[in-house]
Amino acid sequence: MEKRPGLRVYLTTILGAVCWGLIGLFIAPLYAHGFTAWDVVAIRAIFTFIFLILLMAVFYRDQLRTRLKDHIFFAGAGIFSIAFFNFFYFEVFSQSSLALAVTLLYTGPLFVTILSRFFFKEPLTMRKGFALAIAIIGCAFVVGLLPFGQEGIPMKNLLMGILSGFCYALYSIFSKPVTKRYSGLTITTYTFLYTSIFMLLTSDIIKKANQFHNLDVWMSALLLALVSTVAAFVLYTSGLKHLEASKASILATIEPLIAVLSGVLFLGEHLRGWQVLGIGLVLYSAILVAEKRSKAKSLTPTSSTYKKGRPGGTRIIRKAK
Repeated sequence: MEKRPGLRVYLTTILGAVCWGLIGLFIAPLYAHGFTAWDVVAIRAIFTFIFLILLMAVFYRDQLRTRLKDHIFFAGAGIFSIAFFNFFYFEVFSQSSLALAVTLLYTGPLFVTILSRFFFKEPLTMRKGFALAIAIIGCAFVVGLLPFGQEGIPMKNLLMGILSGFCYALYSIFSKPVTKRYSGLTITTYTFLYTSIFMLLTSDIIKKANQFHNLDVWMSALLLALVSTVAAFVLYTSGLKHLEASKASILATIEPLIAVLSGVLFLGEHLRGWQVLGIGLVLYSAILVAEKRSKAKSLTPTSSTYKKGRPGGTRIIRKAK
């Protein structure tokens, strides 16, 4: 039986989601300078790829080696997930609010859980389903959709928000098959290679190059790439390497909490009582996913347990029941 993921794996995955949650602070200034949602996707992809390829070429050149047939996964994640989930997410943010955008984005774990059942045969347990339901309800409280609801949400925005969640889920589906062969850094680099190529071919970002004469555009673009993209995706993909796709996705539901808290701390927004309740529910869902069995089974000489030596210690391996 595989060794259970340690606390470090869970914290790595959650930290990746924290970096994602800060994204609103970096894209709002770009909208103020006249960039569209599709332009912002292009900026995010191109800046991220340039940074990653330089980093890899200098420090991790050996990790650039890949199998040609695996590039279908990188291209799939880069185009069908990264490009389109970002576009739908940013578009909802530009037309309504970050709160609504991030809530609808977090229909993603539901899609991941369902798709993982079909593609990876991951078990759809009651515990996982309960944690997912708690996470979604918590997100709804955090952004104010509960307890009173929110009227006047255009159907177009709702549809784009749900599509952002579906495309977000595709990242885990495309990336999971190659996580055993490559590092999170390698996967992220090649994913954004294909996103960058696609965005250069389909956006007007080159025609708007004169906008980069503004220092705050450069700062927003760099922070968007370094914090909310490079750090976020590498950390999340590294966690995904050791977790079921559905578990990693549910842990990442801490992102909307960070998005709301960043609004409170930096944008002068106020946190209501039911939002605090929502934060508690989302954190509880993460605990449900990561919690180890409360009572370890005792080991006896006659049990189906043995020790296998490894450098620096021993590893307890149990026979699956």
